[in-house]
Amino acid sequence: MNVEEVLKDTLREQAAGTGPASPDLADQVLVARRRRRGRTAVTAVLAVTVVVAAAVLVPRALEDQDRATGVLGTEDVIAHPDQSPPRDAIAAGRSALAAFQTYKKVKLDGGDSELTRTYGVLDPTTKTYRKTTRWSWLTVAPGLRTAAVLERKLPSDRVGILDLATDKVTRWIPVDHKVASVGFSPDGDKLVATTYEKDPDHWTMEHTTSDSGAAKPGPPTSTRTGFYVLDADKGGGKWHAAPADESNFNARQDFVFSQAGNLVFSDSMGNGSYYDLEGRAAAVPDNARHFRPNIQQGISPNGKLVIRDGGKVLDASSGAGVDELDVQTPLAWADDDRVITWGCAPKKCDGKGEFRNQLLLVTLHSHKTVPLSDFRKASADYPGRWYPQFTTR
Repeated sequence: MNVEEVLKDTLREQAAGTGPASPDLADQVLVARRRRRGRTAVTAVLAVTVVVAAAVLVPRALEDQDRATGVLGTEDVIAHPDQSPPRDAIAAGRSALAAFQTYKKVKLDGGDSELTRTYGVLDPTTKTYRKTTRWSWLTVAPGLRTAAVLERKLPSDRVGILDLATDKVTRWIPVDHKVASVGFSPDGDKLVATTYEKDPDHWTMEHTTSDSGAAKPGPPTSTRTGFYVLDADKGGGKWHAAPADESNFNARQDFVFSQAGNLVFSDSMGNGSYYDLEGRAAAVPDNARHFRPNIQQGISPNGKLVIRDGGKVLDASSGAGVDELDVQTPLAWADDDRVITWGCAPKKCDGKGEFRNQLLLVTLHSHKTVPLSDFRKASADYPGRWYPQFTTR
């Protein structure tokens, strides 16, 4: 889940008159964006201008025999429409809700604040979500057995590999350039770790924003410096320079892997530039030309379809419309014909605001809809609305 999605959700909630997920998050980011638009944008020219053609490789969808030895077995749909935040595992097709998180801004001395996360992480033994506040960053590997973690103080000089069954770090991967995010490749063999000079979650009074006259800390200018591609098992890897994208107004400009795993790109606002794993500028993959980087799992498993925010489904090659689902935000593909989204059936939401939503499994063309969770809300254990993290099982 990137910060843009939190911002977008916050804006929707404010428009509906409901309490925001992260207090003051939206207005501060937008004011920062307006302020920065007043400056002349200077686009950094990469020293290396090699354009690498990206092969359209498609990760194989999990078959039943693969799932049989997996954490959640062969059951196609595992739903808990009476739970929010969920206590028990949720999955559909190839995708599982590996973790979820809530956000909170903690006030610091001097008026600054820190955006912190509380995670609910799937325990592969109990098949329930275990709450943790130990980590500033946590992302679960395909297969649901391990996670990559960063300690509370960002940026960090090491990446931890966490055994989800024992809840213990099995090894640390030291890095020379400090990192503030980390993500797995589609096959789970590699990590991309984004490096920063300063903590992108530290909001400062130096970047004060206000729409109401009261000074509030704002998000800093991004200090992204580049990224590592690391071997998830052995830990070795190379660092590549990739300075902040000045068209992107987020402090966080984290890299994630492309669908094929042979490229990385920034998963939030901005130009969404692609790089190969040697740090060279790369061409946009053919099946990602109509893909919006802020929806990380927007391309179908077979690479033929793209889904956008709001539910429009396009042919990945031509951009032609294929279908349009009555949903809010797409989150992951269960298979080539079904999508996991945030949404709400009109009969349950009429007159209650568009931000009453739950996890739904929606089938293309027939629009058959299966609720996977209860309607999203806060709880005593997880203050604030929760945001899902899906991965392949």
